[in-house]
Amino acid sequence: MFNKSALILAVTLAVSVAAGPAPTTDSAPAKRGTAIPMRKRSSLTTAEGVFDHDKAIASTIFTLNKHRANLLNLQKNKGQGAFNQGAEIKELKTLPIDVEARMQQRAVKRQSEKLTDEDSDEEWAGTISVGTPAQKFLIDFDTGSSDLWIPSSSCTSSTCTSKSKYKAASSSTSSKKTGTFSIEYGDGSTVSGPVYSETVTVAKVAVTKQWFSPVTTLSSSFKDDPIDGILGLAFPAISNLNKNPFFVNANHDGDVDANQFAFYLASSGSELYLGGTNSDLYTGEIEYNTVDSSSGFWQATGGSAKVGGSTAVSGIQTIIDSGTTLMYGPAADVKKIFAKVAGSKVYDSTNGYYSYPCATPPTIAFSWGGASWAISADNLNLGQTETGSKDCVASLAAQDLGLGDGVFLLGDAFMKNVYTVFDFDQEAVGFAKLA
Repeated sequence: MFNKSALILAVTLAVSVAAGPAPTTDSAPAKRGTAIPMRKRSSLTTAEGVFDHDKAIASTIFTLNKHRANLLNLQKNKGQGAFNQGAEIKELKTLPIDVEARMQQRAVKRQSEKLTDEDSDEEWAGTISVGTPAQKFLIDFDTGSSDLWIPSSSCTSSTCTSKSKYKAASSSTSSKKTGTFSIEYGDGSTVSGPVYSETVTVAKVAVTKQWFSPVTTLSSSFKDDPIDGILGLAFPAISNLNKNPFFVNANHDGDVDANQFAFYLASSGSELYLGGTNSDLYTGEIEYNTVDSSSGFWQATGGSAKVGGSTAVSGIQTIIDSGTTLMYGPAADVKKIFAKVAGSKVYDSTNGYYSYPCATPPTIAFSWGGASWAISADNLNLGQTETGSKDCVASLAAQDLGLGDGVFLLGDAFMKNVYTVFDFDQEAVGFAKLA
């Protein structure tokens, strides 16, 4: 999980798999298509194998504010009636002053040191093209949001200095629209800008007149992030622009062979597969599980969490989010899970982190009525609580994200254990064993 090797991801085109009621299983199509290189950014574990507490807090706050923005978009687009039961828009979160100060000190130190590539699990990104002729950008592919934004050549934020920037005047397919795009982050800054439509290409999948924002202000949250922007892969209901996301348009235009895409996340050879699945990367059949798309998320219903084969909580819902590093659940439910873990302790009650004995990692798994999909020991372990400690911090944390009663958010710490398929026709998310 935490090696320093270079990471290559691929975005490819594939043929369709047959649709069916969920949960169900299905066989795979043959592989076909092209690939582009992709990479990840920095880890939540230090090079010494210790949990990076400050960075994890920053990551959690980013996730909280991201989904606060999603709920605001859902309220605007569909009304509060589309919220999950118990969902509420939380206050904007900010970094604690002491954490912010330490993060700033680290940033200053990094500026004086030679940078090295670092393998990690915070974000999965690849290159896309926007405009005619093509302008290239490194993009985070995010199943937990629904809009595309990239920096504009008119960006006034210092954060944009190191980013690739979109030049509308250089593209023959650029078209300015009315309205604005804006996302607020906890440091008091925003990602905001005008609205355009453009030709957007991912691998060989090209969508004309895709709505997006070339942002003119860019939050300092992205200062040390190698990505230029984000491409959302969730449902239109949480779009800030209230427009169809890229993949929805690609399917509508007939640019993909199946109305589904799939993720394989690993330390090397990872890929996002557009228009089907890649049978080289998984074994057996895909188990499809129904999602409730009314919330705008890839939200699988009827789930349960198990520890060592024993059910800890049931009747939960689970949002599958490639744009989130960790796994989060309601405090009461996560407490029940760790109550079944021998030797577990509350490590940080404010931010909901638990520890467990490093030598005896628990087997925590999620199920939706079919197979139990377990979190590997490597993917559960965020590192020692401190240097030389026998306790390690778990990648499942207790956190009220405002998403609703019994709603878990499963990010990369879960997705790296399975081959994950997102199917719009079935309105289902599928899982298969890794090859």
